[in-house]
Amino acid sequence: MSRDRSRDPGDLHPREAVTRYLRRRRSDSTDASVKSWKYRLKLFVEWCQGIGVDRIGDLRGYDLDEYYELRSGAVAPATLEGEMWTLQKFTEYLEQIGAVDDLSDSVRVPDIDASERANSESLSTEAALSLLNYYRDSELHRATRQHTFLELAWHTGARQGGLRALDVHDVYPSEGYVEFHHRPETSTPLKNKQHGERAVAVPDETASVLREFLGNRYDVRDEHDRQPYLASRYGRPTENTIRTWSYVATLPCLHSDCPHGKQRTSCEYTEFKHASKCPSSRSPHRIRTGAVTWMLNAGIPPEVVAQRVNASVQTIRDHYDWATESQRWSRYHDQMNSRRDHLQKLDLDDELDFNTQ
Repeated sequence: MSRDRSRDPGDLHPREAVTRYLRRRRSDSTDASVKSWKYRLKLFVEWCQGIGVDRIGDLRGYDLDEYYELRSGAVAPATLEGEMWTLQKFTEYLEQIGAVDDLSDSVRVPDIDASERANSESLSTEAALSLLNYYRDSELHRATRQHTFLELAWHTGARQGGLRALDVHDVYPSEGYVEFHHRPETSTPLKNKQHGERAVAVPDETASVLREFLGNRYDVRDEHDRQPYLASRYGRPTENTIRTWSYVATLPCLHSDCPHGKQRTSCEYTEFKHASKCPSSRSPHRIRTGAVTWMLNAGIPPEVVAQRVNASVQTIRDHYDWATESQRWSRYHDQMNSRRDHLQKLDLDDELDFNTQ
């Protein structure tokens, strides 16, 4: 059956145009990315309906400027940047299929400062080390799921999806490392697909906890007959469940008095379903941000950190490194000392002495 080529692409309803665009992007994008774009463009479609735009070809540059003004007053700069970037890519697609003419140039994407883009609500080094020391010394909570999750999240800097994807046979406590694998066919893709596959070494104490946890994890398989390492009693956890585990694992009242003036015995934030409401609990992404800063402050070169956490050096600098000025100065001082050590290896006198031996 031949397709009706007489239809004007500009006649597409905004919702239909978005559906076509997302379908186009699925082949070269992760599910998480497509899901994010779908939410952002859903807001735009609803706005189009609100102002009576039922035909995508009727959009004007002035309409997009109005939408920018509306969203800029409702969301943070970093959120606005993401929304307008997505809208710009969508309008570029509309131009490609002939639905609109030269509309993408009318989409204003804010050029925000890196400090606005970064988020200071990361898990601080002080908080992370206090939590890890508490868990390691606790007879009740050592090698529990929450403890093991935090050890992995902090020492690998992995994304939430990567932690969820780990199977029992991806964890090598005796050798001191874990492996991340892209397995989209069984519902555990990595953000950067095959490029996200890697082995990450962990400290000896973390490896000991990973080994002990094997005796505490639920002995279950998921719907693909795989053994998730961080398992729930029902199999592999959802991303929402992983996020909740993260909030519970980072409650500060585990190791010290509540910084918010509450009593742990009566605080609703200690309940599983309310842990995210605690101002001091952190999501997996905030742990990742804190871990990257900690690794850099510990003197690990940015290129090595980038490999461990599967991100570019520039992305780390823009989005994950939230060091203080004193921490940055300390890093600089350490780097200068390291460079002096390397320079000594290039001393010509030493080279001459070696050649005369």
